[in-house]
Amino acid sequence: MVEGPPPVPTEGATIPILPLRNSVLFPMSVVPINVGRPRSVRLIEEALGLDRATIGILTQKSPDVEEPTFRDLHKVGTLVRVVQVIRVGPSIYTVKLSGVGRFRVTAGVSIEPYMRARIQRFPEPLVRDMEVDALGSALREGAKELVLLNPALPKEVAGILENVRDPGALADLLASSFPNDVASIDDKQRVLEAFDVKDRVKLVIEMISRQLEVLKVKREITDMQQEMGQSERETILRQQMKHIREQLGESGEDEETEELRDKLRKAGLPPEVDKVAKKQLSRMMSMHPQSAEWNIARTYLDWLSDLPWSKTTPDKFDVKEIKKALDEDHHGLEDVKKRIVEYAAVRQLRADKKGPILLFLGPPGVGKTSLGQSIARAMGRRYGRIALGGVSDEAEVRGHRRTYVGALPGRVIQALKRVGTRNPVLVLDEVDKLGVDMRGDPAAALLEVLDPEQNNSFVDHYLDVPFDLSQITFLATANNRETIPGALMDRMELIEVPGYTRTDKLKIAKHFLVPKQLREHGLTLEQLDFADDGIQLVIDSYTREAGVRNLEREIASICRWTAVKMAEGASPTPLVDKDKVEQVLGAHKYDSEVAERKGEPGVATGLAWTPAGGVILFVEASKMPGRGEIILTGNIRSVMQESAMAAVSFVRSKAELLMLDPLWLKTIDLHLHVPKGATAKDGPSAGVTMFTAVASLLLNCPVRPDVAMTGEISLRGMVLPVGGIKEKVLAAHRAGIRIVLLPSRNAADLEDIPQEVRDDLDIRLIERMDQILPIVLEPPLTPPPVEPGDDDAEMDEPVAGSAG
Repeated sequence: MVEGPPPVPTEGATIPILPLRNSVLFPMSVVPINVGRPRSVRLIEEALGLDRATIGILTQKSPDVEEPTFRDLHKVGTLVRVVQVIRVGPSIYTVKLSGVGRFRVTAGVSIEPYMRARIQRFPEPLVRDMEVDALGSALREGAKELVLLNPALPKEVAGILENVRDPGALADLLASSFPNDVASIDDKQRVLEAFDVKDRVKLVIEMISRQLEVLKVKREITDMQQEMGQSERETILRQQMKHIREQLGESGEDEETEELRDKLRKAGLPPEVDKVAKKQLSRMMSMHPQSAEWNIARTYLDWLSDLPWSKTTPDKFDVKEIKKALDEDHHGLEDVKKRIVEYAAVRQLRADKKGPILLFLGPPGVGKTSLGQSIARAMGRRYGRIALGGVSDEAEVRGHRRTYVGALPGRVIQALKRVGTRNPVLVLDEVDKLGVDMRGDPAAALLEVLDPEQNNSFVDHYLDVPFDLSQITFLATANNRETIPGALMDRMELIEVPGYTRTDKLKIAKHFLVPKQLREHGLTLEQLDFADDGIQLVIDSYTREAGVRNLEREIASICRWTAVKMAEGASPTPLVDKDKVEQVLGAHKYDSEVAERKGEPGVATGLAWTPAGGVILFVEASKMPGRGEIILTGNIRSVMQESAMAAVSFVRSKAELLMLDPLWLKTIDLHLHVPKGATAKDGPSAGVTMFTAVASLLLNCPVRPDVAMTGEISLRGMVLPVGGIKEKVLAAHRAGIRIVLLPSRNAADLEDIPQEVRDDLDIRLIERMDQILPIVLEPPLTPPPVEPGDDDAEMDEPVAGSAG
């Protein structure tokens, strides 16, 4: 809205003037006043004969003047109507006045018999704009806050805020309603003299803001006084308690502090740590027990006192006992046990008890973590495990600084507190699954922990004092070597824990798993016993793994079935043979991959390595009319794609030797597929398998279903070495493969394969690719009829002969 012109004074008549001592009357307000001075009494008595007489109200500059003149009064006042006059005594009246509007005295007319003056009126402007509305909203909000903070304000203030909408009227009524401790007489007079609505509202807002600041300061002072009073009271009581204890001959400290001091004294802290602990204890005693700093200091001292600074367990380095304990807990793993015994022997000879950090690398379920428990039991040390899988915060290793809420030491220090000694066996489980994010790299934080030359002064961020980790026997476990950072890998000595053969699994089930599950299910050998053929069926047809976890689960399922039958009152036969296994576990979960094969051209069996152990891998090749396009599917990554292209290129380059049309790819599209497309596949070791699949397809010769192969190929026809030979050969043995083709350069890796597996397989070492097809191809299928005179009619004969 457009702002209106300022109020214009209008000439008024001569009116009676009633002076007030200690109050200011505003327009729109209705106020009762007491009248007792002679002039004022004469004015009121004359007004009694008039109907709603109009008079002017002026406030005295000084309330001490008994009979004021116009020089003793302010020039601006309020025009009022006399609403009611009540006589309360001789020459004493109570008059109720209603404010009408503002006026200014232009000239005094008379003093006797009562004061009279000529005035100019100032009508209230009716036009409002956005600024006035905004000021009115600010005034209303400030007044509401003042009402909440000052309950002593008159009740009518709340009613004014609810009912009055005009900013000018609201300012007048609020100023009129405020007591003198909120708004002084001078403040109110300035508001009355503000003819402009904006200036008037600003004055009242300033008045309210000043009062709000005063109230807030008063509240803070009151709270401080109450807190100081409580603190002083507690201090006096503590002094009295101290005096009473001293009179009784007891310590002047409270029991909690004395108990903490005693714990620190018994903890055997190093000198530099003891100095820090005493300083923190002294600070804590000067704090209020209810303060946050006191709790932080108390928790810190608890950690210092609970850590095993000097507590150790005597080592047992008897090599025979260690070997015996390992044999009792684990079957097989001879190379692993041999290395652990060597490790213990070296620790026995070294005076500083230091040794390398051992890393157990192998598929899940082969007993890596339980090896740590066996080592701890054999060495007479306590055992602790730190799970690192999924940890991505560096503070999980080094701890959080005490400035953070809920700060704690790192996992290494926490594990030491749990085990209670400074020389335990700590297993760092799943170090290959550490993560990295914005909070740091926990693998990098482990570098100091696992370095025997540095970890004798490891500083956790929470403790902020050095702790000697050099006497801890650190062991680590992992499934995948590739995901362990190189610097961390350099700190550890690798010990590979291979998967188990079928014979190993049978012995583990008989000697370890079955007795354990019988105990856990409350059964005895008289109630349930497993025959060898039953266990073998579970191994072959219900599990497919490098370890024995699933095997143990299936045995547990049979134990539960037996327990249910016995609880129902039945008496099942105690012997678990093949028929009982099929009755309880149902249909076979796994069939031999070789049995699925029927000897079809274009399908070859390869061997692959995964973090869970070795697996067999099928490569399928197919052709259809086209323009020479090569299609690769099955979620294969870049390295395997390159192997496929190299295999196809080698077949094209040897088309003449294979009796193929040199332009065989020109009129067809070749499709190579690796099943199980949901699993990503990569690596160069499938090159031999892809070459075999393509050659088999083009020659129309099936690949023997009992043959599996691995190896990287080159365009010169060489078969290059690959990794994971042990896991791949074990996977072939589990799958029922009879013949395995390996690169000749991997001959040394055969030493790691169990003798029983080597005896059960026909392992062929190949150096060049021209050695492959005579071993793996069967005679060709019946070729399609050939027209007379066709030059290709006799091409299949040499191939069939070479395939043998």
